[in-house]
Amino acid sequence: MTTYFFSAPQLLMAPPAQGGSASGNPIMGLLPWILIFVVIWFFMIRPQRKKEKEQKLFRDQLGKGRWVITIGGVHGKILELSDSTLVIETEGQGRLKIERSAVSVDSTLAVYPDPQASVTKK
Repeated sequence: MTTYFFSAPQLLMAPPAQGGSASGNPIMGLLPWILIFVVIWFFMIRPQRKKEKEQKLFRDQLGKGRWVITIGGVHGKILELSDSTLVIETEGQGRLKIERSAVSVDSTLAVYPDPQASVTKK
């Protein structure tokens, strides 16, 4: 029975492996990270920014008389507008003051499509 004992100095003095990345092009070592960043950009960050722009455009185009749905699911008709808030009237003649950011773009366009709006779903 043969046993092998290696000490730390023996392992540290071992010759480098052949074909290692130490003698190769440093760009090749960064290439996988660059590719990962590009994939994340095109499949996650870019679509999110596009959706945010569409939401901002939709909320800027809101006007009196438009039916909307809030992110909480409340349906209402816009009665008053200000820079950051809306006053909507619900079915029971109740009035709610909400933030513009509380209007759900996807739900509103699905239930109350606006043919005059320039926001399109793709």
